[in-house]
Amino acid sequence: MFEKLGLTRMAQALAAHSGERVAVVARNIANADTPGFRAMDMPDFRTLYGDPASFTPRRTRAGHIMNEESHLHQPVPSGSGMAPNGNNVSLDQQMMKAVAARQSHEMALAVYRNTSEILRTSLGRKS
Repeated sequence: MFEKLGLTRMAQALAAHSGERVAVVARNIANADTPGFRAMDMPDFRTLYGDPASFTPRRTRAGHIMNEESHLHQPVPSGSGMAPNGNNVSLDQQMMKAVAARQSHEMALAVYRNTSEILRTSLGRKS
């Protein structure tokens, strides 16, 4: 029932995106001293989810549909200045990205939780 609601679908997508971004940021931080390592980041959630008015089909399983969006779920190069060892990871930037991902994840969970409470209330059930 919840999967059919656009709001819960968006909250679920935001939570998944935030989780993926935390993993990418953690990998960047773990390799902060690795010579030649290049920092990565996930594309912005807005570009992945897009404008609801301009809906395009999404690939839900392997072989379903092939579209240009499939590459958007992969980490993209990120980072600025280069260290002498060829590494471009900035711990300050990575920590800021980790905080932003955490906030996005918490917001998605809050939306999902509030939607669940509203639906329970409308059905006459107590939480």
